[in-house]
Amino acid sequence: MGGMSSSDRTGFGEYLRRRRAAMGPPEPRGSVRASRRRVPGLRRQEVSDIAGISVEYYTRLEQGRVPRPSRETLTSLARAFGLSDAERDHLFRLGGEPPPEPPSPASVIRPGLLRLLRGLDDTMPVTVHDGRLDLLARNKAAEELLGPLTGVGRFGRNIAHQAFTTTVLSDLLGGDGGERFLRVAASELRTALGRYPEDDYLRSLFAELTATSQSFRDHWEKGEVSVSRSEMKQMRHPTDGWARFEIEMLHDPERDHWIMLYTPQDDE
Repeated sequence: MGGMSSSDRTGFGEYLRRRRAAMGPPEPRGSVRASRRRVPGLRRQEVSDIAGISVEYYTRLEQGRVPRPSRETLTSLARAFGLSDAERDHLFRLGGEPPPEPPSPASVIRPGLLRLLRGLDDTMPVTVHDGRLDLLARNKAAEELLGPLTGVGRFGRNIAHQAFTTTVLSDLLGGDGGERFLRVAASELRTALGRYPEDDYLRSLFAELTATSQSFRDHWEKGEVSVSRSEMKQMRHPTDGWARFEIEMLHDPERDHWIMLYTPQDDE
């Protein structure tokens, strides 16, 4: 990537000034009263001290005279200002850098999303899985369609593990549909490992599937990477027989959670 444009640098400096103005002044030491301040927030010297950078360099940042601050500097500034994840990501983008990737997906689903799942019990199946391909939740309609979880052990809730170690999904999707899903499972595991390369859970899952599944090894060797957001699938409902569902995937990027909506389609 190249450096920031002049407008980017102006926006970056303005954001720093606003964050500095929003910070409370440091507590006075002992009984010494803090000097009267003519402007709210911290002084540049105080911010630079907290961030561990020189006041001269920090001044240049606020004035938009640094073409592209380093990721280390951006991290230090985010920590100094006490930014939330969303605010930190905004700072990185203003600085001309992609936001840092989280070390792993969030383990807790937003309460509002769980209420959405329950509200759609009588309308459509809905599932939620994370960026490791672990199933986090599903509503009552999804339980009826997908059946009980059959996986056991550490990877019992993992979609890729279930795909290559059980017949549940192939029975649900049929021959051609089951084979397509194996391709998707392998490619999405590759995507997950690319995003979380140091994740012990994913590395252990990959090692186990490589050691135990010839089918997984065959699909992995193809080197495919894809994420399908919309798809039409034929699925074998346990009581209603074959039915068509339009599947739409929505992403919560902050938590790296994927919401899958299975909309039933009337036969034409």
